[in-house]
Amino acid sequence: MQPDVELLFVGALGKMEMEKVPKAGFPIVGLPVVGLQRSLSPANFLFPIRLLKSLRKAAQIIKDFQPQVAVGVGGFASGPLLQMASLKGIPTLIQEQNSHAGLTNRLLARKAARICVAYPDMEKFFPKNKILLTGNPVRQDILELEGKRNAGIEHFGLDPEKKTLFVMGGSLGAKTINESIVSNLAALAEQNIQVVWQTGKLFIDEARRKIAALGLGQQIKAFEFIYEMDLAYAVADLVVSRAGALSVSEICLAGKPSILVPYPYAAEDHQTSNARALVERKAALMVADSQAGELLYDTIVKLTNDPSLREELSQNCRPLGFPDASRRIAAEILKLI
Repeated sequence: MQPDVELLFVGALGKMEMEKVPKAGFPIVGLPVVGLQRSLSPANFLFPIRLLKSLRKAAQIIKDFQPQVAVGVGGFASGPLLQMASLKGIPTLIQEQNSHAGLTNRLLARKAARICVAYPDMEKFFPKNKILLTGNPVRQDILELEGKRNAGIEHFGLDPEKKTLFVMGGSLGAKTINESIVSNLAALAEQNIQVVWQTGKLFIDEARRKIAALGLGQQIKAFEFIYEMDLAYAVADLVVSRAGALSVSEICLAGKPSILVPYPYAAEDHQTSNARALVERKAALMVADSQAGELLYDTIVKLTNDPSLREELSQNCRPLGFPDASRRIAAEILKLI
């Protein structure tokens, strides 16, 4: 849309973005900022010092780069950067990914020029006149699933006649989900359910050992990480997932019936809020993390064997996805410039 735009990312030192952004071909500068621990921790004594250093460095970054707009997505680095940008008279835009706004974004909202959100009813967190419902940006290949099922069946080595469960828990995996799945592998196979399972790197060895011991290699496909996410969604009849903002957005855009198991220790329990936002609209099912060992398998079987419920969830989640979210947010950024 605007090929001459120059971008500079600002992240938190030691966090994932410091590795991922350069791999994507963009420059990034790190701030020493850390989060404030909600429990009593010696690390909290260092928080004011690191925050002050981060504010000073953010001011220097703005002086050197001379941006015309600053965008924050709620990470640790957003606070110092957008605070200093506002003090310099640079317009700021916030992108809130979750249904429960994070503390950083709530604090920055007063000075923000525009706040792009992914869920309706966000007036309880932000000034109504600044809010624009845009959805969350997702990978382009998730938007293009038409005709990919056969390719996915071949890629993962699946049986086209069986129902397929896609299980994902992020790059590190989801301990509760993984333990619930691994303890029910034989039962899932008996129900004629095949599984595409992203275990994360911490659980892949255990998953492979159990699959091999049960002789289920043809029916249960475990991967440390799945890069071909479009193919995984294309073959999925239902999805089990954490309820992170981007995962929920992908599920809605793919139109997949899902069982969400929110990570209960996410900041301000925002994953539970994300899941409830779908459950209240009959767009997903939810199993609490504490009940996953007891209820997740039964919920999977129930949803697999109920085509009308799967169709209802699919139809109701689709309107909650925004396929043009990236363009809408970019357009707002350019307006501010």
